[in-house]
Parts: sequence; C-alpha cells; structure tokens
Amino acid sequence: MIEQLTTYFKNYFALSPAEEEAFAIRLTQKRVKRRQFLLQQGDVCRHFSFVVSGCLKMYAVDKNGKEHNIQFIAENDWATDLSSFYDEKPSLLYIEAVEPTEVLQIKHQDLLYLYSNHHTIDHNFRVIIEQKYIALQNRVLQNISLSADERYEAFLKQYPKLANRLPNTQIASYIGVTPEFLSTIRKKHTQQS
Repeated sequence: MIEQLTTYFKNYFALSPAEEEAFAIRLTQKRVKRRQFLLQQGDVCRHFSFVVSGCLKMYAVDKNGKEHNIQFIAENDWATDLSSFYDEKPSLLYIEAVEPTEVLQIKHQDLLYLYSNHHTIDHNFRVIIEQKYIALQNRVLQNISLSADERYEAFLKQYPKLANRLPNTQIASYIGVTPEFLSTIRKKHTQQS
C-alpha cells in the first residue's frame, strides 16, 4: 500500500528512497468498516489519513441532529480535521466510512518530525493543505452563489467517480437539498445528457 502513496507523491514532489523509508516506518494501516468512525465530534484528531481504497465522509451535525456533509474523501486523497489536528483541540466534525475503507495513517508528532527533517515531505503537505483550502473556498462560494442544479454539477465535477457509489441521501446532504429534490435534479440531468 505504501507504493500507492509513493506514486501519489510523484504528482507533487517525488520522495527520495530515504524519505520514502522515513515516511513508511511512521505509517500505520487501518481497515474501517462501513459506518465506522475515524473521528467523532469531541475527540482530538490525531492522524492524517490517506485513503487507499473506499470512501469517507466528513460532516457536522447541527443542533437539530441533521447531518451536513462537508467533504467526501475517496482513493488517493487525505482526510483530517485540520483545525483539531494542528491545534490539538476537540473536533467539531465527524469522519465516517461510507463504504469499507483502507487508510494509511500518520500521527501528528510523526508528521511534524518529517516536516522538520525532510523538506520534500513538508513541501508535499503544504501543497496538499493549500489544495484543501482552495477546495473549501470553492465549496463555500458554490453554496452561496449557485443554484441546486449547479451545485449538483459542481459535485459531479469534483467527485466524478462517486456519483454512483454514494446514496442520494449523502449527495443531497452535501449539496444542501432534500433527497427527493436531488432525485428530481438527477432525473432532469439524465434527460439532458
């Protein structure tokens, strides 16, 4: 599984053999069952998790108990609550497996060690975090400026492989509509294709 992560880093700055080894010895492998949590609200996020296979969702729950999906994390992507991870404070979010998932995890202190001692790893994570920030900005802009149809199209562009893997309820929560309204949008979208 480390080979998949090594290949992933080649999209940014390739790791040297020494950096690969330093990274690999600090990783742990974890299998997560569907509906199992990697993080629950109130816990401190202790890991950055690389998804090898499967899919996770990051979400918040409002005071009425309604889930609001913020992000989906599938193969070759990273999951963490950045605020909780870096500030070492209780999370306001949940990270849960939508389907059986395998992840590679690195602990906070191990990642900080790698940042200090392996600049290529530091550069890679800087780019990863910048991309996550850009994606979050785009998501906020979409939520305040796009129609539900346009938000669904943006979802399809961002997560092209997930549209058929996720239940309507999860996608509806992500784009901020009811599952019934999403069915109407999907039907219209299918007719236009």
